[in-house]
Amino acid sequence: MTDAAKPYEGLLVVSLEQAVAAPLASCHFAQGGARVIKIERAEGDFARKYDQAAKGSASYFVWANHGKESLCLDIKDPEDAEILHAILDRADVFIQNLAPGAAERAGFGSDSLRERNARLITCSVTGYGDHGSYRDMKAYDFLVQCESGLVAVNGAPGHPGRIGVSVCDIGAGMNAVIGIQQALIAREKSGVGSDVSVSLFDTAADWMTVPLLHSDYGRGAPKPAGLQHPSIAPYGGFATSDGETLAISIQNEREWKNLCEAVLGDPDLAQDVRFSDAASRVANRQELDAIVASYFSTRSRAELELLLRKAAIAYGAVNSVDRFSSHPQLRRSPVTLENGDELALVASPIRHSFEHADKRFGRVPKLGEHSAAIRTEFGGQSR
Repeated sequence: MTDAAKPYEGLLVVSLEQAVAAPLASCHFAQGGARVIKIERAEGDFARKYDQAAKGSASYFVWANHGKESLCLDIKDPEDAEILHAILDRADVFIQNLAPGAAERAGFGSDSLRERNARLITCSVTGYGDHGSYRDMKAYDFLVQCESGLVAVNGAPGHPGRIGVSVCDIGAGMNAVIGIQQALIAREKSGVGSDVSVSLFDTAADWMTVPLLHSDYGRGAPKPAGLQHPSIAPYGGFATSDGETLAISIQNEREWKNLCEAVLGDPDLAQDVRFSDAASRVANRQELDAIVASYFSTRSRAELELLLRKAAIAYGAVNSVDRFSSHPQLRRSPVTLENGDELALVASPIRHSFEHADKRFGRVPKLGEHSAAIRTEFGGQSR
């Protein structure tokens, strides 16, 4: 595969989408070279108006929708519905995140679409799935974090907290990508498409497997611990003399001994009965953290980083978003906005050997920018 070729080149992906999860999934295919047609209502994906942080555009929309074509349709209108059918008759993938049952009622159910196009892969992204008593519940990211118990294991002690990014939406979008990729491989073997079903709740539930096992079979689920870990110590953030915070994570006895000898300068501490094994360190966390905190408070971040790296101790700075913005490992890729301005997005986290540099992302489409051309291409009248 040459540097110019892309893995999804030649695929037509159609996405009847809004908000975050489904748009992120279809955007992945756009980045990989697929043609992605985004179906929007006349008023547009409401994520277009979430904020104006990206030089007047909405940050979420820019992130999840670059490289697509925008087609405005009213799928309840017979002519517009026929346009969508005509596109789907030639499509490889159809993604939708309407309310459960809405696509079927509009004539775009998975089975009926495959009667017209046997190779079509359909993917529905819902809040709680297509079955069960929660099927018709509204399911925004925050609410799913709450229902799944994610907030119960996050935050500070005594203060459960929402994870600060839309992890359930993001995770569901990535699961949709995985499911569609599996369906594409299955189609190569069978010649026929299939349906993929993904929900935000199932995504969060999968992530909660370890806390759930502790709750069901162990001594109870972990409680919110801030930067600490329920079963590892020392583990957390410690303030330095110059006002920074460094996080450390001691995972085994070798690292504990190295910390005591090469960083804290107290080899005897490693044999102290209070801290001589992992369980003892956790049981005496308060005393141990006080010792580490006292030492860190007398050294600058630069001094401590030098010592920690030399001792092969895992550490990281507790950065603000402003500090993260200038992180030496942060890669960026340019994107052109609807208004023609340009800004730098975070580069794709996936790098291939056939792509030797971070690529410019495709443009962010204006609402309905491609409507006339797509209608004409697929046999409908331009409006």
